[in-house]
Amino acid sequence: MRARRALRWLRWLRVTEPYTFDTPDGAKTLSELFEGHSQLIVYHFMFAPEWVVGCKSCSFWADSFNGAVEHLAQRDVRFTAVSRSPLPRLQAFQRRMGWTFSWVSSQASRFNFDFNVPFRLETLASGEAVCNHGPLGESNTEMPAFSAFAKDARGDVFHTYGTYGRGIEAANAAYRLLDFVPKGRDEDGLSFSMSGVRLRDSYGR
Repeated sequence: MRARRALRWLRWLRVTEPYTFDTPDGAKTLSELFEGHSQLIVYHFMFAPEWVVGCKSCSFWADSFNGAVEHLAQRDVRFTAVSRSPLPRLQAFQRRMGWTFSWVSSQASRFNFDFNVPFRLETLASGEAVCNHGPLGESNTEMPAFSAFAKDARGDVFHTYGTYGRGIEAANAAYRLLDFVPKGRDEDGLSFSMSGVRLRDSYGR
């Protein structure tokens, strides 16, 4: 595991853009999102500015986040979700779902665009959209991802890791538990693997 980490983080990319986020405590920069830690994990939550509620698949992942936050903090890691939707809409959806992890809005910055997880319509139309270091191959303007950042002793911020697509599955506790049982994820016959997923409070309706 240590050798794998060493390979994964060989190249740190310094972040020079002064990204600003709307948070419950006012505007904060990317550096300030670390909240005194030297490492930061960002989940790029699919919630476009025009959407009424957040993505049901991202919500499936987010149901795993609450309990992990305090454990991460003990290892010098701050966690936050970031979405392009306005902060009041994020907060309303967060209350509905009972989540308490940090969630901030990047609506006023290029942050998500610069890390290749939402895409402008003109970029999709041109076929130039890149995700996971290759052509996107989809027509969605929003995509999920994890980004990891580190801050050095001088306060400089670096992007140290990013994972997209199937790479984010490691953070989904429900998927990992389903993999223990004989029927597994039980996705045979579904039109696509995530079609059976709903918001947690919508099952049985």
